[in-house]
Amino acid sequence: MAIAESPSFSVHPYLQKRFDKVGQSLCFTGKTPRDVAAWQKRARPQLGKLIGLDTMRTCPLKPQVTERVDCGDYVRERVVLQTEPGIFMPVYVLIPKQGSPPYPTVINPHGHGGGGKAAVAGIRDHPEIAGAIPKYNYDYGPAFCRAGFVSLCPDARGFGERQETLAKSSVLNASCQWINNMAIPLGQTVTGMWVWDLQRLIDYAATRPECDLERLGCAGLSGGGLQTLWLTALDTRVKAAVVSGYFYGVKDSLLDLHGNCSCNYVPHLWENADHGELGGLIAPRPLMVQTGDADNLNGVNKLANVTPQVARARKVYKALGAESELVHDIFHGPHRWDGTNSIPFMVRKLTDEF
Repeated sequence: MAIAESPSFSVHPYLQKRFDKVGQSLCFTGKTPRDVAAWQKRARPQLGKLIGLDTMRTCPLKPQVTERVDCGDYVRERVVLQTEPGIFMPVYVLIPKQGSPPYPTVINPHGHGGGGKAAVAGIRDHPEIAGAIPKYNYDYGPAFCRAGFVSLCPDARGFGERQETLAKSSVLNASCQWINNMAIPLGQTVTGMWVWDLQRLIDYAATRPECDLERLGCAGLSGGGLQTLWLTALDTRVKAAVVSGYFYGVKDSLLDLHGNCSCNYVPHLWENADHGELGGLIAPRPLMVQTGDADNLNGVNKLANVTPQVARARKVYKALGAESELVHDIFHGPHRWDGTNSIPFMVRKLTDEF
């Protein structure tokens, strides 16, 4: 008697097929500026609701400057803001010494593996953070500041000074899993918390005479790219963006690579949108997507998993006659920030052309 072959008991193949059946209902199919306006008007609040932005509570910012350090060619302040009642966010504010205020301003969110804002602000006091900075080229905050920007480097919820208790065995650890475990059953997500906090940071920047909000950008690596992509898609106060190491097809990079951090996973997102749709919500504002050709987070198909999403976003830019405002910067290397083209891009878009 023949023995029947044992079936696979994994749910993964089933969910791959389900993705193909139900995915991306918000895909842009129009061709005209009017189509774009209608699509963005529908998609932006829908995606904001998915991440729980409508559940966030406003409150006085109550900013407190707790430290001021002369760093040679710029000054670094540590500021603490209240973003929701009882929720506080520490931020490093890097202020150029050259030029005259108000300066173009850039929000520089961090990703994973760098200990939060300290790596982006180039602070090497902790040995683990000092090791992470060259690994990911993480100190893009001072690089932007030296290019003439006020750089705002916040700790996202769950990182740096905002780590949850279970993460505190290492300063490099993230708390995304535990925050999402607590938040999702209450109708919130860590992604929504991050976007909200950055929106409150924009509110704060508007009160500072050094900051020119008409020349506001956002640029970040990895999880900082996630924050940049979502913030710029949903908040039109951001005039230009660089999304580094975080723009790809989610099926390859997040469904197949489902061991990635839980901050990437928003309930019902894939039924509605992929990264191409988030990029399309930024149109016609300047957007650089930066990709390392050896970045393992691109998935098994590598660059072939990135370029279709850029093409989906480009359809929206094309409908607006703004194709040149979307740039795909591909550099040779792994998952890291590359300032070669990204910082000049932001300088052009927020100084020469605005």
